[in-house]
Amino acid sequence: MRVLLRVVFLVGLASVLYACGADTSLETALGGETTRSDASRNSFGLPAPGLTNDERLVFEIGDSFFTQNWVSAPSTTDARDGLGPTMNALACSSCHVLDGRGAPPSPDSPELGLLFRLSVPGENPRTGGPVGDPTYGGQLQDRSILGVEPEGQMIIEYELVEGVYADGTVYELRQPTYDIGELAFGPVDPELMISPRLAPQVIGMGLLEAIPDEQLSAWADPDDEDGDGISGRVNEVWNERLDEMDVGRFGWKANVPTVELQVAEAFHGDIGITSTLFPEQNCGTDPVCAAAPTGVGDDEAELTESRLASVTFYNRTLSVPALRGPDDPDVIAGSEHFDTFMCSSCHIRSTTTGPAVIDVLADQVIFPFTDLLLHDMGPGLADGRPDFGASGSEWRTPPLWGLGLVDDVNGDRFFLHDGRARTFEEAILWHGGEAEESKEAFRNADAEARAQLVAFLEAL
Repeated sequence: MRVLLRVVFLVGLASVLYACGADTSLETALGGETTRSDASRNSFGLPAPGLTNDERLVFEIGDSFFTQNWVSAPSTTDARDGLGPTMNALACSSCHVLDGRGAPPSPDSPELGLLFRLSVPGENPRTGGPVGDPTYGGQLQDRSILGVEPEGQMIIEYELVEGVYADGTVYELRQPTYDIGELAFGPVDPELMISPRLAPQVIGMGLLEAIPDEQLSAWADPDDEDGDGISGRVNEVWNERLDEMDVGRFGWKANVPTVELQVAEAFHGDIGITSTLFPEQNCGTDPVCAAAPTGVGDDEAELTESRLASVTFYNRTLSVPALRGPDDPDVIAGSEHFDTFMCSSCHIRSTTTGPAVIDVLADQVIFPFTDLLLHDMGPGLADGRPDFGASGSEWRTPPLWGLGLVDDVNGDRFFLHDGRARTFEEAILWHGGEAEESKEAFRNADAEARAQLVAFLEAL
């Protein structure tokens, strides 16, 4: 039944696109009624239209806790103290600048939104998730408060690898290698697995959360029973709020089930801010870190339930920018190539949200260009690190809405899970595994067709 539903959906969508023409395939309201026609530098940071006055107030409160720096405890700023003791950033916006993407470290910009996940072979007996390094835990903390040592430093090196399009045009890719230096508390486990993760833009998360679980299951085809070479899978992950397994849909490996948990985990892992969901400090085996003051005070956690709720609401209700240039012939042609190259087999154009905790997110026809499923992307992108049901070569299909505005918002653009790709072309050419056929279709296309596909991606 899942296979049948998935085939019917794709065949029906293709019929609509080609029967009705470019006006339907190039729908501009990518986020349904939450869409805004804004292409400014702040296009990722605007509230969804239709929020009530009370909801706008919660949005603004959440925005403030997302944007402003946290400080170490004790502090007179008791609403925002408790930073660290170890961390990767001072605020959510340190990595998600203007609600946009992060960037790999460089000599000029050492801290802009890349982190290292750490784990060793095995599964957490309670959650079924990854097991962190015995000394450094599940995430390398490369910064710390005064008096506490950072755990270590990320080391990233790139090797330039040349390739050739079918028409003879040469291209160049960056092949990264990762290591950890300046380890403060001794060596890591000899079987340590490192997975770099780049901060994505945070638009449209509430809409993605409102896509029914049944739709994800209908898109899934884990055994490739239809024989198209695409075998997307749902990742079953631990829901800390429900204390049970749930459908994963956020994070590069779909390892988080809800917006709330994505927010709480990021506060905990990236900034060192505890919540009732994640009450333990990120200290590894360092006793100095464990003895550092906290910002809990009389509250139940540094990030109280009300503050967590406001930041969660903010993340759920950021609007989605509209598609630009829907009548541009190159954009229209690129949209057609997107289908003929089979990009839309995983980056599914459209779906409809179901019931939602926020009224403006419910029953919306949206165009996120994702199925939120795990796909094997081949050895070139593999990190070798399992994450719940995700293998070391599987990644979640990322949404593509807003992709063309990344440079406008952040001043540069880095794509894929670790930011190795500097252009749309590089990102496509790194695809392998289930996407090998699509990659080869792009590589074998003529220069005009390649440029038209890029023009379509620029319009999203």
